[in-house]
This record gives sequence, C-alpha cells and structure tokens, in this order.
Amino acid sequence: MSDLNNAAGYANKPFRIRFTTDGVAYRDASIDDPIPVGSQLLTAAGIRDVENYSLFAILPNGEFEDIRLDETFDLRAKGTETFAYFESDRSFNFTIENRQMSWGKNLISGKALRNLAGVDARYSIYLEVRGGHDRLIEDHDLVDLAGKGIERFITVISETTEGLEALPSADRRFLEAHGLTYEIVNDAGVGAVVIKDFALPQEKFDHDKVDVMIQLPAGYPDASVDMFYTLPWIRLKATNNYAACADVPQLFAGASWQRWSRHADWRPGIDGIRTMVTRAQTAFEKAK
Repeated sequence: MSDLNNAAGYANKPFRIRFTTDGVAYRDASIDDPIPVGSQLLTAAGIRDVENYSLFAILPNGEFEDIRLDETFDLRAKGTETFAYFESDRSFNFTIENRQMSWGKNLISGKALRNLAGVDARYSIYLEVRGGHDRLIEDHDLVDLAGKGIERFITVISETTEGLEALPSADRRFLEAHGLTYEIVNDAGVGAVVIKDFALPQEKFDHDKVDVMIQLPAGYPDASVDMFYTLPWIRLKATNNYAACADVPQLFAGASWQRWSRHADWRPGIDGIRTMVTRAQTAFEKAK
C-alpha cells in the first residue's frame, strides 16, 4: 500500500507535534496531514515567511535531521514528534557524547545542550579545548558554534556517589538501540549493569544465552571498567572445559558469577557499555 493510501486512513486525525527555538522551552501544536512537508510544519508553528527559516526534526536518539521546505516527514510513528526551527539559512554542527548534532543559531546554551543531548543531571558538560584546559559549560553559559572546525563537548560525572541509580544517556541509547534488555543491580554500594539473555555464538557453548554482568566503579564512565561476568556458568562444547581465564567465581548480589578476565586500556570520555559489550562478544567468539 502506498504512502498516499496509508495517509488516507489517518484523515481527520490531528497529530501532536511540538516546537523549540532554543532547546529549552517547547510549544505544543497539531497538524492534520500525517505526511506534511517542511513548510506545512513551519506553518503549524505559526510561521508565515517560511522561506526564511530552517527546520530540524529532533529524532528519538537526540540527533537532528534537516527537513527542507518541500521535503515530507512521516508523523505516523507513536508519540509526539519534536522539531526545532530557526530564522536562519545556516546550521552549525557540533558533537556531544560522540554524536553529531546541528543547531540553527551560532549561540547555544549549556541548558539547551543538556536537554537536546539528554545528558544525565549527574554529569557536567565540558567544551573540548584543544591544547588547553577543557571549559566547564554551566546551564546559563553560552557557546559560540561559529568558530573554525566543529565544537566538541564531553560529559564527566560531577561527583562520586555510592551505588548506581541510572546509566549515562549514551549507554542507555546504545542498549536500547541494540534491543538489549538490562537491569541495574547494587550490592554493598557497588553498582552493576546486568544484560539479560545475551546471545552466544551458535553451537560453541553448552548454553545459547547468558546474563552478562558489568560492574561499574565509582566515577564511571571515567573510571576504568575491567572484567565482565556471566550466569549461568558456561563450558566449551568441544572440550567440556571452561574457557581460558574464565574459571573463577565472583560473588555479587547473592549469586556466584563466572568471571571472565579480559583486560584492555580504558579511554575516559570514549569507552562505556558499548566497549564492554564488544569486549564480551569478542571473548565469546575467540574463547578456547
């Protein structure tokens, strides 16, 4: 069935949308067309001289998608679609938490950065200063994005606390984007992420799936994460033995986990749960 036929089924149904011009304040609106073009969206925002404006869709992962005035955008996904518009014909690119984003003004506030990138309140935002000291960006600070090159922002945990209540936004996005179910577990002030039903290489072990536990030390993600752990314990089918350096128990949260000693350098500001998942996948594939 074509988009036009699909669109007919949504006739008379208003679609909720919302707009921002600063990344902090948002305004609700609605539109009847399920697949409007950019100019229609701007009109729904109350803009008359639409040709003087640029429009971006803010995607669920926080990234921006440029929408031309004559380009369609499908509103039929569940939820309220969010857009940013600017009276400008130029966009300014920047990166935060290794994601590239765009902004329609040369100035952006620290609060807008935090909201747009979904940065956890426990983390501070810094502007990377090449060859110098990184600059702390408070919510009320303004950053000029019009300089040479692409401005780069990093996030650093603001303070060390016992236990773990929530993962950094970059970790949550990675796990959700890859369809990985997880839970956060605390034991005596030590936090961990347990990834449920992690698939193993076919026919290699005596189980098809395991739970993978990654302990996160105080100061994570800047503090180094080292080993990972599995339940149930698994053996190689070919030998009926445990894999090398994977035969030591680790008690955590009332269970005896199988410890996998796989070490590597840690890069603060870059490495995270993605790193550990890749390390686990590699260890399972190469296990002997």
